[in-house]
Amino acid sequence: MPLKTNGLRNLPEPLLDLLHSFHGMQPADIADILQQMEEMDRAKLFIRLDGETAALVLRRLNTEAVESLLHILDPERIAAVLDEMSLDDAADFLGEVTENVKTELLDLMQMEEASDVKELLAYPEDTAGGIMTTEYVAILEDITAEKAIQVLRETAPDAETVYYDYVINRKNQLVGVISLRELIVANPETKIADIMQRKVISVHVDTDQEEVARIVSRYDFLAVPVIDHDRSLVGIVTVDDVIDVIHEEVTEDIYRLAGAQQVEEGLPLPERLVASVRSRLPWLLVTLMGGVLAGQALRGLEDELSRMMALAFFVPLLTGMGGNVGTQSSTLTVRGLATGQIEGREALITVLKESLVGMSIGAACGLIVGLVAYLWQGSLALGLVVG
Repeated sequence: MPLKTNGLRNLPEPLLDLLHSFHGMQPADIADILQQMEEMDRAKLFIRLDGETAALVLRRLNTEAVESLLHILDPERIAAVLDEMSLDDAADFLGEVTENVKTELLDLMQMEEASDVKELLAYPEDTAGGIMTTEYVAILEDITAEKAIQVLRETAPDAETVYYDYVINRKNQLVGVISLRELIVANPETKIADIMQRKVISVHVDTDQEEVARIVSRYDFLAVPVIDHDRSLVGIVTVDDVIDVIHEEVTEDIYRLAGAQQVEEGLPLPERLVASVRSRLPWLLVTLMGGVLAGQALRGLEDELSRMMALAFFVPLLTGMGGNVGTQSSTLTVRGLATGQIEGREALITVLKESLVGMSIGAACGLIVGLVAYLWQGSLALGLVVG
């Protein structure tokens, strides 16, 4: 049961000094400090932040810190902070909490804000619709540059970015784009349709977030428009959200490379342990079976090993080198798949290239190990076998 915020009003001197130090500090730095504090102290400081700062801090807190605030603070206080958040950040936040908490907070938010957030929550979280914001600047194609600047003044305070102004027709369909610079230097009486760029790169609401990140990175966009099946402009994806996507995808690729899956931070410790074991054990069992088969193969060479014990010293080296080369190849391949560099014919070329690289590395290492074995044991036969 959440505690009433009026029970958090008494602020000790050390916390008061810390609160004063927050002035002028970046929200990300404030979040780092709050995450290291005790739950009650964290809540006491958080409720004293102004609405805008609290919104920026809340979206940067880790799962554990957020859950403690949800447990301690009034839902009304959290809802008020969500009202100050950008719509896409509020949707991301509510997408991480339980269904009951989400419903309660949406009911407490301002009606217009809650309606917009619900619209974003309807899209799958890993699509353009799931990461977009509906706070953008859109201007009609048949108005003048002077009128467009007036529209910009009215809508800019709530927009995520104003550097790109998207042009729509009377059906709300995306027909062009104009930069802020082009709009400012244009003749006031010039129609937007005459100066806008008609070739607009956009993404569909169902486009995978990884593809969206690829497009933004490829064209160095600050934002990319999102359209539906009617080409109606429904939102934009900004570069800050793309950075989050890249972070998620890289993390996912690293876990995939290690034969594991990321475990949700918010799960209780026993559930996290079980989930970790489930995701990692199957791949380790496959590796274990490979080791058993390798041991069975060595068993057939028992007589040879007993006659020349020096061979046994090189078995760990040979198996280890094979694993190291495999790790290098799989790392480069997973990276290529993640960045889209390995597609279609490139997949076959990559397999051939890695095979040739592996054989070249094997030949070089074999030559070195064979030479070492010969110099160490004085046996040319051993050097040839090991190499």
